[in-house]
Amino acid sequence: MAPATSQRAELARLCSSKDWSKAIRILDSLVSQSGAIQDICNRAFCYSQLELHKHVIKDCDRALQLDPVLLHAYILKGHALSALGRKSDAVLVWEQGYEHAQHQCADLKQLLELEELLVKAKQGNDNGLSMLQAESDSQRNGNVSETCENQDRLSDQAESCGNTSDKSDILLKSADKFDSNNELNNEDRESSKCDGQLNGTPDVIDKLSYNSESCNDSSDASESCDKVFTTGESSDSTDVTEIIRKPSSKFVFPHEKNNEARKNKKFCVSRISKAKSISVDFRLSRGIAEVNDGRYAHAISIFDQILKEDPAYPEALIGRGTAYAFKRELHAAIADFTKAIQFNPSAGEAWKRRGQARAALGEFVEAIEDLTKALEYESNSEDILHERGIVNFKFKEFNAAVEDLSACVQIDTDNKSAFTYLGLALSSIGEFKKAEEAHLKSIQLDRNFLEAWAHLTQFYQDLSKPTKAHECLNKMLQIDGRFARAYHLRGLLFHATGEHRKAIKDLTMGLSIDGANIECLYLRASCYHAVGQYKEAVKDYDAALDLELDSMDKFVLQCLAFYQKEIALYTASKFNSEFCWFDIDGDIDPLFKEYWCKRLHPKNVCEKVYRQPPLRESLRKGKLRKQELALTKQKVALIQAADSIGKKIQYDCPGFLPNRRQHRMAGFAAIEIAQKVSKAWRTFQSEWKNSNKSNSNSKSGKRSRRRDRINMPSQNRGGAGCSTSNAMETSSYSIVDDRPSSRSMSWKDIYSFAVRWRQISEPCDPVVWVNKLSEEFNAGFGSHTPMILGQAKVVRYFPNYERTLDIAKTVMKERSYVYSKTDQIIHLSKDGKLEKIMHAKSCSELYNIVGEDFWSATWCNSTAFEGKQLEGTRITLVKMGQHGFDFAIRTPCTPARWEDYDAEMAMAWEALCNAYCGENYGSTDFDILENVRDAILRMTYYWYNFMPLSRGTAAVGFVVMLGLLLAANMEFTGSIPQGFQVDWEAILNMDLNSFMNSVKSWLYPSLKVTTSWKDYPDIASTFTTTGSVIAALSSSDDD
Repeated sequence: MAPATSQRAELARLCSSKDWSKAIRILDSLVSQSGAIQDICNRAFCYSQLELHKHVIKDCDRALQLDPVLLHAYILKGHALSALGRKSDAVLVWEQGYEHAQHQCADLKQLLELEELLVKAKQGNDNGLSMLQAESDSQRNGNVSETCENQDRLSDQAESCGNTSDKSDILLKSADKFDSNNELNNEDRESSKCDGQLNGTPDVIDKLSYNSESCNDSSDASESCDKVFTTGESSDSTDVTEIIRKPSSKFVFPHEKNNEARKNKKFCVSRISKAKSISVDFRLSRGIAEVNDGRYAHAISIFDQILKEDPAYPEALIGRGTAYAFKRELHAAIADFTKAIQFNPSAGEAWKRRGQARAALGEFVEAIEDLTKALEYESNSEDILHERGIVNFKFKEFNAAVEDLSACVQIDTDNKSAFTYLGLALSSIGEFKKAEEAHLKSIQLDRNFLEAWAHLTQFYQDLSKPTKAHECLNKMLQIDGRFARAYHLRGLLFHATGEHRKAIKDLTMGLSIDGANIECLYLRASCYHAVGQYKEAVKDYDAALDLELDSMDKFVLQCLAFYQKEIALYTASKFNSEFCWFDIDGDIDPLFKEYWCKRLHPKNVCEKVYRQPPLRESLRKGKLRKQELALTKQKVALIQAADSIGKKIQYDCPGFLPNRRQHRMAGFAAIEIAQKVSKAWRTFQSEWKNSNKSNSNSKSGKRSRRRDRINMPSQNRGGAGCSTSNAMETSSYSIVDDRPSSRSMSWKDIYSFAVRWRQISEPCDPVVWVNKLSEEFNAGFGSHTPMILGQAKVVRYFPNYERTLDIAKTVMKERSYVYSKTDQIIHLSKDGKLEKIMHAKSCSELYNIVGEDFWSATWCNSTAFEGKQLEGTRITLVKMGQHGFDFAIRTPCTPARWEDYDAEMAMAWEALCNAYCGENYGSTDFDILENVRDAILRMTYYWYNFMPLSRGTAAVGFVVMLGLLLAANMEFTGSIPQGFQVDWEAILNMDLNSFMNSVKSWLYPSLKVTTSWKDYPDIASTFTTTGSVIAALSSSDDD
């Protein structure tokens, strides 16, 4: 009791001497201890004397939540609004107070004051209003000491006058009315968001900006061709990751887009001449004004003078720290905020600002700790909840972000920024409907809020809704035709849908506005690369390599630019060669390919691998003559057929955008496979006939079908990036000659046709055979496809989560053990673990039972070798951070595993040849072809479980299946069912028959027996060169 009494005596003394800042500090302490309404009102009054009007409004709102009949709060709030130039809002507040006073017990003196204020205001007499305000301030000035000394009595009085409800009831009731009664209007909310303050500190600018990327599309590195760009998505606001790498990176505030926004952030601080003798408090106000006007150096000099006189002045330290933050001197800012906390541990504003600065440096854990501490001093502060929600989002703590931002928008229903970030967080945890609602609410609050439109665009793109995404992009450009990010996002969308030339136009426009945007540069380079404009591609890759970067994400793009440039130069050297000589797997050094796939720093590659020859050498040797697509009758026929066949590969699932270029690629590949396999089968069938006529024994028959690998030396003469191995060690499937037969065509040769088409169609995707990488192959390099990444539910693959979790539990029960991350056996047979495992409902529960990171391998039963089980995929569960997990399937391709699947695929291919090339050869009877269909599905099943490519296995597997069906006179005329992913269906079925039954139900009814494909012109003869293939793939852009 004694300390409180002494504090109140000191408070009275400070108010009498008009030392308002120190008075506020004492009131901070009193409010934190008791939360008395009169203390809150007194603090609002002290703020009013410093002309920190937005603090006045905040404290008045808080007081009115606790007691809606507190007339003093209405009077103070109205004056503050009036001082901010919001006369109509001030009148509205006074009217609300007057209305309450008429119906309930109230202080008559204050009621008369309200009445007089309203009369003056409605007469429009601003001078009278100002005089009245000065008079009422003077009256409150004279009485403040008495008020402080009689605090206990006043606190009791505030809860009297017939109000018998306890304080918690009042809080709950008033909270329901808070938004409608006490919210600021939309226009001023934007400025107040930037300035809202907490306990006893200056009204310096509030909001730090964060990048608006959306982190929900964490798709599998082995399958997505466009996500390298979306994960590096930039924003007009500063990306926190940029500041991590470069502490001097500029602070950008959400509403500091133009001068008008800056004006909106100013405070009504009196301008006092330097010639006059002014108090420390008014120098403090002047420093604040300088910060708001962007004169940071001058503001710092003012704060320096104050701190020279009083080094322990928290408000000046916070003001100077904020000025340092604006000057990008984040460490100096944090040092000042830390000192302020040391001198006044209850200065919530210092905790908040230090949290913001730490977040900008990427110190997310510390930032969240500081913001949490700030909330202790002002619980339910929408500003702090907003800040912490965004930091949690950036830290990928999506559940915490949803909690914070949801709480924020409940308090502040007009916070457009909180709504759009809530949409991002909800999307990340798979709550797509709620996410869309949050984004739309943000836009409803402000139709011109570009950041929300950008987030909604990315949301629709992630969910494979390109039409809606384009609508959002068009709206953005209507709002601001010079909005660089809109052009970048539309370029991304065009790239993802296979319209590369359209993407180039938009990216060029974006770069004309922001020429140093590496995401735009890299994406435009890859688009030029894809359409065969290598001179422009190399120029953009070089420009990307020359940029000075400040974040790891951007550095990864720079590394990729190095590798992509080498691939562009290699492709340029093959441009006028026959397409069959385009052989990345045989020609490019294994070490280069591995570093490319893993996105590693190229330093080691530069030292150990020869580089590709410069573009001028290809030009000089005539290897790069431009090839326009002259649309002959044959080419038109093939393009139309390819488009029709290729679109059948499309998954109807979230995250899989329809890509016209990839569809055409798939159609060309399927037709070429059908043509090559048909020739091989014709030769094989002839051999089969001859063997029957000559009554040859079974051994010679088997010898005639034995695979005969052709090891042709690589034809790459580029030198750069080319293989340093002996010519006779090149690809075992490299080239099939013009005499295809069962003896010269292996299963791998067939899939290699599709791989080559996949490689040329999207050069930014490192699609390579895993066994053609470096010695790391022995360590099991392979694909990684996550369903959950941290707390994010990966939009493409999370639909397989429940099923994969059930299979993991089944395997664990069957085997009674799992493997640790160091491949040590973890036994599960003790302590009832197996029973607990079968009851686990989530990754978290499963992890807690095992107690550490682990993996368990599925299996698939061999068809070729009775009783043998092949290793399927590895289901892995790895802890990520405090609350997240990496729950994924990983498929390592070790040499032993490769040999097993190589033998299985060889037997499956031979079984298919036997099924078709005997008595059933050339049949058009659907029933007779049943064994052929089953044999094709058998190959497809083992291919998907094999996963022998660094990426692209799913597309290649389905393309080959279409080609083989076509070769057997069956064309797939339907579409893959909604939500069905064929590769996952194979991977999650440990038995071939189960897979076949699930696919047969929709595949076989959609097969049409036809031989019309035999009328198609020969692909290899029609599109002879690599350049002609690229031109054919790119012509869809011109449609």
